[in-house]
Amino acid sequence: MSEATSARRAAVEARRVTKRFGEVLALDDVSLEIGEGDFFALLGPSGCGKTTLLRIMGGFENPSSGELMIGGRSVLGQPPYLRPTNMIFQHLALFPHMSVFENIAFGLKMRRETPGRIRAKVEEVLALVRLQGFESRSIDQLSGGQKQRVAMARALVNGPSVLLLDEPLGALDLQLRLQMHDELRRLHRDLGSTFIFVTHDQAEAITLANRIAVMNAGRVLQVGTPEEIYNAPQTRFVAQFIGQSNLIEGRVVEALPQRRLVVECAGVRLRCRSSADMKPGAPVTLSLRYERVGLANARGGADAVAIPSLIAERTFLGSAVRITARSASGLTLVADIADLEHAGPLSVGSPVELQVSERSITVLQD
Repeated sequence: MSEATSARRAAVEARRVTKRFGEVLALDDVSLEIGEGDFFALLGPSGCGKTTLLRIMGGFENPSSGELMIGGRSVLGQPPYLRPTNMIFQHLALFPHMSVFENIAFGLKMRRETPGRIRAKVEEVLALVRLQGFESRSIDQLSGGQKQRVAMARALVNGPSVLLLDEPLGALDLQLRLQMHDELRRLHRDLGSTFIFVTHDQAEAITLANRIAVMNAGRVLQVGTPEEIYNAPQTRFVAQFIGQSNLIEGRVVEALPQRRLVVECAGVRLRCRSSADMKPGAPVTLSLRYERVGLANARGGADAVAIPSLIAERTFLGSAVRITARSASGLTLVADIADLEHAGPLSVGSPVELQVSERSITVLQD
């Protein structure tokens, strides 16, 4: 168990969960811990297994093998309605023939709550999602954002300790999605419960989550805070999927104390830090974010390496200029230069001296 998670109690714990659909391996020996109160993102491309894992948590699928614990207890074999979870589906699954009140109250009626208790709980969650006065409206009278709030209210009215969200914002336009981000953050803060959401949108995961699991091909590749995932990707896939990075092939030419390395990449020697001991001669792949490549006239620190290059491509991004530059020895780097006032013309064919610092480079594990 990680130090951060062990400081709290684990809300959800998957232990070596595998799921097969016939010959298709959807989840491959997944182990994962999600702490109480986390806003946790399962992030990855389509088909990576993230929705299958969420559905197993909610009781809508059973694993082929492995264990699933919620609140410290095994829930394998328990149907969804007996678990301390509730799920907001990608397509919301609201009942079009029911009013807002009836949609929200549906689960409470199935549990045979008293009419007075039902009304009190529905009114409470309507206030929570800011839909007071909408009780009698039909679903087709609502905007997209209002429908999202009804789905949230219906999930929250049963008081789940874990809320599962399966890309519920995917069908919304950008502005409405950003508004719903604010709503989700507010709800999470006000409720203090555990939110687990599936997304393929890296920006959404980084914006909303306090912890992220990056998945691919049925496996969890890396778990960490948004800062850890972004600044220190462990694998080639994570480095490429989260943000944009130069991936540089090289070979260790010197191993320094404290796992510092000197790596030669296309005739250029770069200093970096490794999470593992490496010996001279070992091949390595380095990750260097586009925005971490600067210009030599910027403040780079004592560990910065200057790389004389020629600009081969230039793209204006609005807040920055993206250049692709090649050194005389053949090292190609992409850089996003935001300080346009002091950057000069940055035109194709112009010389430029790029600057890379040791702390900006990550040594990938595979």
